[in-house]
Amino acid sequence: MATSVYKIIELVGTSEKSWEDAARNAVETASKSLKDLRIAEVSKLDLQIDKGKVCTYRARVMVSFKYKNNDKTK
Repeated sequence: MATSVYKIIELVGTSEKSWEDAARNAVETASKSLKDLRIAEVSKLDLQIDKGKVCTYRARVMVSFKYKNNDKTK
């Protein structure tokens, strides 16, 4: 059976519309430079407030991606 290793990083996505958009922005932006994203878990949601009104939704997202084995002998 093959074994795998995954790296987990934390991202913060933002949106003026919703937490869902904030999480989506984080994952889609990361996918432009990270390959083989596997799982995303929203770990925290918060808001930025300006003059008593919500101005920005923020989603903290834990994203995992698979390490590639570049060893050609295996």
